[in-house]
Amino acid sequence: MVLVRGKVRIIGGQWRSRLLTFPAIPDLRPTPDRIRETVFNWLGQDLTGLNCLDLFAGSGALGFEAASRGASQVVMVDADTKIYKALHETKEKLQATQVELKMMNALNFLNSDVRKFDVIFLDPPYRLELLPKLLPLLPSHLEKGGLVYTETKSPWTADKHWCAKHSAKAGAVSYQLLELALNG
Repeated sequence: MVLVRGKVRIIGGQWRSRLLTFPAIPDLRPTPDRIRETVFNWLGQDLTGLNCLDLFAGSGALGFEAASRGASQVVMVDADTKIYKALHETKEKLQATQVELKMMNALNFLNSDVRKFDVIFLDPPYRLELLPKLLPLLPSHLEKGGLVYTETKSPWTADKHWCAKHSAKAGAVSYQLLELALNG
């Protein structure tokens, strides 16, 4: 099987219609335009002043989309060297000074970084089934009223700590916007 570089476009904000290129990595599946459009409708089109975390950044589609829509800081985390290099190239090309790249394992990042974020994008490789490990680590990284976007291959039921503010399905992708439960 021959893998080729992929491309995905930013759909809104200052970099609207700019193409992001990313390496051919088997588990890398950029969030499709249609889903990103819905997610950013849920979040509001303007993310001015928000701090965002894009764990498992992959193509960078979610993180660069957030930066394009005014997020003041976007931390993008990925452990793959090829992905990190592509993210760095995109950051330079866009002159995205509000984007901070971290080449490290997402769990290690959550266990070592103490910052809080308004929005956390969580789209790990499906086969790893990491939501049960990652979600308990997120409350200490969320600002009050913060939201977590998740993407899975099958519907995921929120536990007592989380409420689904929005959820949808597109093709084989289930996605939702979570907030901490008041009594969680």
